[in-house]
Parts: sequence; structure tokens; C-alpha cells
Amino acid sequence: MTSSMKSIAFLGLGTMGGGMAARLGGAGFPLTVWNRHRHRADALVTRGARLAESPRDAASGADLVISMVADDQASRSVWLDANGALAGVKRGAVLIESSTLSPAWIAELADRVRGAGCDLLDAPVTGSRTHAASGDLLFLVGGGAEALERARPALAVMGSRGAIHLGPTGSGARLKLINNFVCGVQATALAEAVALIERLGLDISRAFPVLADGAPGSPLVKGVGARMINHDYAVNFALALMRKDLTYAIDEGARAGVPLRSAEAARALFDDAIEAGLGGADFSAIVERLRRA
Repeated sequence: MTSSMKSIAFLGLGTMGGGMAARLGGAGFPLTVWNRHRHRADALVTRGARLAESPRDAASGADLVISMVADDQASRSVWLDANGALAGVKRGAVLIESSTLSPAWIAELADRVRGAGCDLLDAPVTGSRTHAASGDLLFLVGGGAEALERARPALAVMGSRGAIHLGPTGSGARLKLINNFVCGVQATALAEAVALIERLGLDISRAFPVLADGAPGSPLVKGVGARMINHDYAVNFALALMRKDLTYAIDEGARAGVPLRSAEAARALFDDAIEAGLGGADFSAIVERLRRA
């Protein structure tokens, strides 16, 4: 650690946030952490992080404040509640919202952040739990260029794939929703394909490589397909969160005058899966809803 390193507050230590915060602490950044369920901070505290009593406490004195939470409601609470981060942040700090959120909420948050004398970057990530733990995320960034440059040393520790500056505030949130709705649609089509292969009595070990290594193939098809075949639903990305992202994307498409009909069809299957009790599993578990049909 050097004296030039900035102090960082990290809010939200779930599937993604825990790995991201661990990367920052391991790189020597002075780190304060907060999570709604305190036990998730235990390992970080053991390695030297300070456990904050609230987001306000965490943000107090920090140069960078990073949030990684589930949805708009959780983000609003973390930033704007009476003990939220904006109540404790110092003027001139850079605030980074890395959650997958609606652009409408990001715009509202940006106004509040400006009023606090700070800069906001909306910087959601591509990647899953394993990428967060290994520091191989890609940041999709909206906001000011100067604020991004100040944040780059921390982002580089968490994201070896870089930080793409996409434009003004909200740009990162918009591209992340586009990315995730395509993933959700692709996962739904893949689930239907796997279920159909099985129902028709084809040998999955021979049939699946035709898809994975052929024209439909992609990193998602290969990785998620293997999990579907092996019934491996340990959470890299929760099914319920993919459903949430599809909803945010559909809403944004409607505002832009582009109906996302494929996303609507995918969301219907995710709704069925949640009703079947699969919301807390990895989103690859979407195939189980079709296997049970």
C-alpha cells in the first residue's frame, strides 16, 4: 500500500460485490465495507477492512464510494436513506454505482449526487461471480471523463478487461441492460433447445457440441449449457435478477420506441421459473421449468 492510494467505501457484498471488494482490499486500498447482512463482511474484516455500521458511516471520508446491490430499490436505500451514503459523503468524492439499474433511477441519482458536490459514474459490469473474484470484469461507464480517470486505479484492480467510457451518465446502465436482455433471451432459447434434445431422446453429449461449437455457439451457450446439462445451479447470477434486468430493459425499450418482444417472451419463462421456486438459483436453472413441463 502507498500513501497515494485512495480510501474506498464498498456497499453491498453479495455474489458480485464480495469478490470485487476482496480485490480492492487485496491490492492494498484502505477499505471500508458495509452490507445489510453483516456476516458477509467477516472475511474482509479479517483481512483488514473496516466494517461500517451504515452506508453513511462507510462513505464518511472516502474518496471513492462503490455500490453493488440488487435493484433500484436497494440502490435508492443505500444512497438516499437517512443513514444512506449521500448523508455522509464528502464533497469532491467520486461515487460509482456498479449495480444493474434502470437509467431513470440513475438520472435521478445523478441529480442528487451533483447536489452533494460529488461526481457519479454509472459503471455496471459484465461478468459473473467468478470474474468478480478473479478481477476479470469489464466496466461499462457513463459519466464524466475526469471522474473516470480518478477512479481508474480502483477499476483496474477489479476489471482486467478494462473500463469502456460510453458517454454521459446513464450510458453504462443502458448498454448493460442491452447486454443482459440478449443474455436472457439466449439463455431461454438454449433452455428450450436442451429440453427438446432430451425430450426427443437425442444423445446430449453428441448433440450439444453441435450447438456450442457451431453457428449458435457463444461463451454463454458453452458455459450455461454445460451447467444445464450437469444440473449445476450454484449461483453465478441469480435467476430472479435476470428477470429484473429483462424488465428494466423492456421498460427502456418502450421509452425508446423499440418493443423488445424477444425479451418479453423470455421474461414470461423466467416468471414461470420463479413461480416454480427457482428464483434463488442460477439463471441456468431456467431449463428446469421446461423439464418439469
